[in-house]
Amino acid sequence: MKRVLALISEDFEDLEVWYPVLRLREADVEVVFAAEKPGLYHGKYGVPCEVETSFFDVDAKDFDGILVPGGWAPDKLRRFPKVLDLVREMDAADKAIGEICHAGWVLASAGILKGRRVTSTPGIKDDMRNAGAEWVDEACVVDGNIVSGRRPPDLPAYAVAFLDVLNR
Repeated sequence: MKRVLALISEDFEDLEVWYPVLRLREADVEVVFAAEKPGLYHGKYGVPCEVETSFFDVDAKDFDGILVPGGWAPDKLRRFPKVLDLVREMDAADKAIGEICHAGWVLASAGILKGRRVTSTPGIKDDMRNAGAEWVDEACVVDGNIVSGRRPPDLPAYAVAFLDVLNR
């Protein structure tokens, strides 16, 4: 059974967490939510997410991939060196990394975008380019192990692509 780590912080984009998580669960993938500390977190529109573990207590080697949601959560998540280390370790091990909307901030802060082709919400395209990425305005982009999407309407293509990369 595949295992995916889903990073959570307050003000995540509700659909960008729950749509891919439900698709993954439908495909018999175990999804583990991790945040700064266990507890109840809420999305931008109030949808709750119960988190049972801290990202300080997980190891990248125990997972096949990682999901970084959008919303305002990425701006909080990227401030934790442990989160950046998890993303770097996943990338170094060629494990699936999913990022959508503002989640590109986390990958930019982790320093893994140089020379990579990605998308994101257009609002952070300059940040992505400044991190060395080739930014494109497409619904979903796959570059090696990184799967990126722009915004909630792109979730169907993003979820399918993430599952494809996870299962390769």
